[in-house]
Amino acid sequence: MVKTNDIPDMEPGESAEQKIKAAAKKLFTQKGYAAVKTRDIATEAGINLALVNYYFRSKENLFELVMLENMTTFIEGAAAIIHDETTSLDQKIELLVGHYIDILIKNPNVPQFVLNEMQSHPEKITTILGQKLNIFDSILIRQVIEEIRVGNMVNIGHPIQFIVNLLALTIFPFVTRPMVSAVGNVDEATFMFMMQGRKKLIPTWIKAMYKAEK
Repeated sequence: MVKTNDIPDMEPGESAEQKIKAAAKKLFTQKGYAAVKTRDIATEAGINLALVNYYFRSKENLFELVMLENMTTFIEGAAAIIHDETTSLDQKIELLVGHYIDILIKNPNVPQFVLNEMQSHPEKITTILGQKLNIFDSILIRQVIEEIRVGNMVNIGHPIQFIVNLLALTIFPFVTRPMVSAVGNVDEATFMFMMQGRKKLIPTWIKAMYKAEK
């Protein structure tokens, strides 16, 4: 049992735990697990290293917490959209695109973090995605299958192709933002304006891409 006097000193009124989590999220998201040391997190948080060990025991524990929170941020709201029985497929497309662009504008480093961790910890990422989204059993996928069946949408072979293309059009510009900025001479304000415009453009492109000729 930990006694009160075993807890390292901290300044009154401050939440060391929140400071540690914020610092860890920033560093892990920017650099990845391997490049960050526990001491780096303590320095970034501006607290004693002993507090990091007291609250979270290990860098791995902190990383798993940050990964879960990043993944939750990345997919929060999406599950409600794809499982909604009251909205059409076209409405779901618009809602998903708007949802992800808003999330990515607020959390621009999350896509790269997710991609990096999908390579390093694929089993953890797929478990989280499977539990929170359950895409294959979603209303959205059923709607895609039905649209193909009645001839309104071209046969794409596997309905997951629809999700892949939708996410690629939405997320890819954020992942390649440095290249887009450099090659296109795009400043931050212009980039954000472009991303807001994609809320309308992407649904239009998706609908045109999959519309079956009659």
